[in-house]
Amino acid sequence: MAAPIRFRAWQKEALAKLEARVHSSFLAVATPGAGKTTFALGAIRRALVRREVRRCVIVVPTQHLKLQWAVAAEKLDIHLDPEWSSSDGTLPSDVHGVAVTYQQVAANPGALRRLVSQAFVVLDEVHHAADARSWGDGIRTAFEQAPVRLCLSGTPFRSDQSAIPFVRYVGEEAHADYEYGYGEALRDRKVVRPVYFPRINGHMEWTSPDGSTHAASFDDAVGRTLSSQRLRTALDIEGEWLPAVLMKAHRQVMHLRQSDPRAAGLVIAIDQDHARGIAKVLKERAGVQPTIATSDDPGASRKISEFTDSSDPWIVAVRMVSEGVDIPRLKVGVYATNTITDLFFRQAVGRLVRTTDGVKQQRAYMFIPDDVRLRTFAAGIAEQRRHSLRKPDRDDDDLFDEPNEERAAPELDQLSLFSAISAVPLDEHGNPLDVAPLVETDSGDDDDDAIPGLVGEEDDEAPTPAPFSLSAQEFDGPLPTPEPSPVIAQSPRTKKRQLREQNSAIVRALVHKTGVGHAQVNAELNRRVGLKRVTEATVGQLAKRLEAAKKWLERG
Repeated sequence: MAAPIRFRAWQKEALAKLEARVHSSFLAVATPGAGKTTFALGAIRRALVRREVRRCVIVVPTQHLKLQWAVAAEKLDIHLDPEWSSSDGTLPSDVHGVAVTYQQVAANPGALRRLVSQAFVVLDEVHHAADARSWGDGIRTAFEQAPVRLCLSGTPFRSDQSAIPFVRYVGEEAHADYEYGYGEALRDRKVVRPVYFPRINGHMEWTSPDGSTHAASFDDAVGRTLSSQRLRTALDIEGEWLPAVLMKAHRQVMHLRQSDPRAAGLVIAIDQDHARGIAKVLKERAGVQPTIATSDDPGASRKISEFTDSSDPWIVAVRMVSEGVDIPRLKVGVYATNTITDLFFRQAVGRLVRTTDGVKQQRAYMFIPDDVRLRTFAAGIAEQRRHSLRKPDRDDDDLFDEPNEERAAPELDQLSLFSAISAVPLDEHGNPLDVAPLVETDSGDDDDDAIPGLVGEEDDEAPTPAPFSLSAQEFDGPLPTPEPSPVIAQSPRTKKRQLREQNSAIVRALVHKTGVGHAQVNAELNRRVGLKRVTEATVGQLAKRLEAAKKWLERG
């Protein structure tokens, strides 16, 4: 096995409680960036070494996270197959386990049920099992016989509808067997970054679906429906508010790159069209071409992986980088979506909290509309930050004039009749944004505590539109390494993928040369190496199959 894992203090404590558990299920809630993946993989490795389990199954919300878990597992000599499907049959003997999505489990829970009688099951971001009743039913059917079920979450959650299988509740609140919060992680130092929330006010005008015209700033108290319309107007790509905020955030990224050349920013957009509009603004006004990653793009995982390893300054995402995705170089965010829930907001902020090795200053910044709901969510995180960094506590009792709304902004009825007229960004004094540096007032009071390290327009000139690049002399961190040659395999997963591709290619050549059908060629090659199907082959068996095919091809 790999070298011993260096666990953080919280991971050691959680691992001890996990191994001393009374029940098969264990819920660990730890703040994003704290190291839940390492904790879970370390627990799996210990269980495998002790022969307490024979296999592991990792269940995640998205396709990209399957690959991310597999890559992380390779560092601990755990071989996960992120491409496994229920039609693949039994697992090859050189694979420790599989990574699947909740959707895959729901589609065929019986296939997973056959794998888990001696398996360690990890349910990552387990609250997703409540997204659809079929998902919750699926994981219950698939994993009820597993000897170990480790449920993970980055945010505390409650049961608004169906209770989540394998999670114990006290009233409506999920009961965690171990919890490690953002405040605790900040106090432990070098675990997560402190995140600050520059809040941008604005004056918006719009026409509602009923034809009435409205005008309001974020300071004005309006009802829930008008609040949602006001926010959607601010986020309109044709207005002045969002482009101004994007440029302010871009200045912050450029400022941070003076000391950390790979520092980057994330914009969370509403949908595909919105993401493309944001990318266009960044290209035209800042001279950078951002990566765009959307949930319905089949190449999104590849784009995120390439962005993670690059030095590109911006990524624009739609429900792809909100949860679980690990890009430590993200230090600036723009919350440009009308999804307004505490859970989603905390997940978005969680993308900015991971620390970067070798960088002295670890602050991060999430630019948000000064909407009272987002202000509420940010204040909860900021309170933990202030307390953990030993700043004076302040009375937040009179902070907000509207109740905390944890529901997503509703879709507007008759959306075609809704029309954004204008959106002008304002600073906290109601002046145009470029008059004064932005000040964070977490408590809602008119204090003068400036956000540390935040760049104002008078500090940095607006960047000249030009293609962004870094030379080797300007870049003092490790340069991104090119893709390894197909001859050099870095892991069993990589070897297996290469061998499968080579087997497929030579089968096509045999079909062309011999005139025999694909099914017959595959069946004959499987027979020669004692396989039922290629998906069940080990690396060694795939290599033997390839050699057999080469000899067949040479004989003609």
